[in-house]
Amino acid sequence: MTSTTSKPLSRPPSSHGVYGISVTAELSGVGPQTLRLYERRGLIDPGRTDGGTRRYSPDDVERVRRIGELVDLGVNLIGVREILALEDERRELLEQRKHLTELRGRPGGGADHDSSQRDSS
Repeated sequence: MTSTTSKPLSRPPSSHGVYGISVTAELSGVGPQTLRLYERRGLIDPGRTDGGTRRYSPDDVERVRRIGELVDLGVNLIGVREILALEDERRELLEQRKHLTELRGRPGGGADHDSSQRDSS
């Protein structure tokens, strides 16, 4: 009897498209036609296989759920697009801030900069 040690499967990045449209529809609670509509309106941008088949990532599924929340609150799709753009921008700014904070903490990373002095104009 031989013992085989298997490595745990690594998870693909959350932005990697792994789900087809049917699975995404089931996971998100939104029908395939609605997913296609969201794509046409620029709310989601699923990856594509070489053959052109849509592949949705876990991030896409979360975004579709967020769209559903906003629609349930009465926001139209134009408003949803604007809200998502602002949320994306906020997320990017927070990531940049985190990166700058990490750089500031490193030797030679600008730790001598006094962030308390701000332009008050």
